[in-house]
Amino acid sequence: MGDTLEFNEIYQEVKGCWNDGRLRFSKQAVVYKSSKTGKVDSISVPELIQAQWRRVCLGHGIKLATSTGHVYKYDGFRDTDFEKISEYFKANYKVELTEKDMCVKGWNWGTAKFLGPLLSFDVNDSPVFEIPLSSVSQCATGKNEVTLEFHQNDDAEVSLMEVRFYVPPSTGDDGADPVEAFAQNVLSKADVIQATGDALCIFKELQCLTPRGRYDIRIYPTFLHLHGKTFDYKIPYTTVLRLFLLPHKDQRQMFFVISLDPPIKQGQTRYHFLILLFSKEEDITLTLNMSEEDVEKRFEGKLSKNMSGSLYEMVSRVMKALVNRKITVPGSFQGHSGAQCITCSYKASSGLLYPLERGFIYVHKPPVHLRFEEISCVNFARGTTTTRSFDFEIETKQGSQYTFSSIEREEYGKLFDFVSAKKLNIKNRGFKEDMKGNDNMYSDSDDDQHDAYLERMKEEGKIREEANDSDDSEGESDESFNPGEEDDDIAEEYDSNASASDSSGDGGDDSEDDSRKKKPAKKPKMSKEKEKKPRKSGV
Repeated sequence: MGDTLEFNEIYQEVKGCWNDGRLRFSKQAVVYKSSKTGKVDSISVPELIQAQWRRVCLGHGIKLATSTGHVYKYDGFRDTDFEKISEYFKANYKVELTEKDMCVKGWNWGTAKFLGPLLSFDVNDSPVFEIPLSSVSQCATGKNEVTLEFHQNDDAEVSLMEVRFYVPPSTGDDGADPVEAFAQNVLSKADVIQATGDALCIFKELQCLTPRGRYDIRIYPTFLHLHGKTFDYKIPYTTVLRLFLLPHKDQRQMFFVISLDPPIKQGQTRYHFLILLFSKEEDITLTLNMSEEDVEKRFEGKLSKNMSGSLYEMVSRVMKALVNRKITVPGSFQGHSGAQCITCSYKASSGLLYPLERGFIYVHKPPVHLRFEEISCVNFARGTTTTRSFDFEIETKQGSQYTFSSIEREEYGKLFDFVSAKKLNIKNRGFKEDMKGNDNMYSDSDDDQHDAYLERMKEEGKIREEANDSDDSEGESDESFNPGEEDDDIAEEYDSNASASDSSGDGGDDSEDDSRKKKPAKKPKMSKEKEKKPRKSGV
């Protein structure tokens, strides 16, 4: 056997990617050189304290541990290499190469062991998997739970995003919280985004709508630190996609929206948007924690050491300078009331829809941002509950549909003009022209009146049929006859709705029409009203 032992095509796992390289054992050191990066690992022989031979996904692997607390793993060996390497270790190193089996039981209940830079999850003293703690980017704790998030490798096709451990409540009397102890063990070796130096500035107790709460925002050179009572987030500026500054409809408040990719996570919930709400009247004087020369050199006039103005202006200016992205504001759109947004409902809650120069954004629950280039068509639909409003539907090229409902009918013309000017594909143009012609009239459109009248006639028809049937079978008088109460209530509801929403002239015509056409059902209806009066006075 020679003085050195060399192996080609030996792989090292780096954040989900296999990097190949060459491994050389010599009497002085173990040296591995990565073919991809050119990085060299050199392990001095006197430092070597442990060597394990293990079965891994790429055949067989070696795990080496040193007295300095480092662990190195190399995979890609063949079965036959074991004897060769084992004999070399016996002859030249004071460490024996031992075989170590991995546990393949598939259990999810075991023991977490912190072995230097590794977290090993063991079942019956055999490792199931190991996590290199240097790959951990965040460590968050919950009730009996610890979540580990990982740095992502751009070259990896599939990435492990997070691992969650359930830590059972401790039965010991030492008083230490096992969850916190676990998290501290992780953080002691993790490569978490750390604050280098002091924050450039701190904004205290800002009102955050998503995620909800009051947060202190510390601005660092490379990331944003959100610190609240329950949660703590570190957001690198590289994850910020867009910034929006949107005036509230009341003209007294401002939304500042930060779009994130990847999103911040809170348990199973993911927040793609960070939404801050400011009062326009709130002012602040801000001093950056840098010398004037550094501020000038770093921000080139975008910021100055001492600044004062509205709180929302200061936050948006600082964010714009650090993230180096433009702030999107509403464009030329102006609604019926003069605001740059439209009040509407999306899913279960009410919010504001802002037509922008290149898309739409809805705030705030849940926030939605749709760019024009991803929209296939839009559709104006009748309101489901009342004719005084309409729905605005957006279909994306991906096949998703977003329905913004309960938009005041007065906003129709403005929104239609905006959508047309942006050359978006409109599904039902015929309905639009009809709406547009009647847009300024107080009464509902002819179609709506016709629909309500048709419904009323259907109800009256039902009542007539039931009245005739009952007369034939039971022979009761009209006065005591009560046709199905539900049907009658519906008919009366339609009557009152129509008269409330129609103009006075139209209402009069309707009532004359009804009196001519509803003769057969008139008597039962009168008797119904007689019955109702004493009931109302009792209430």
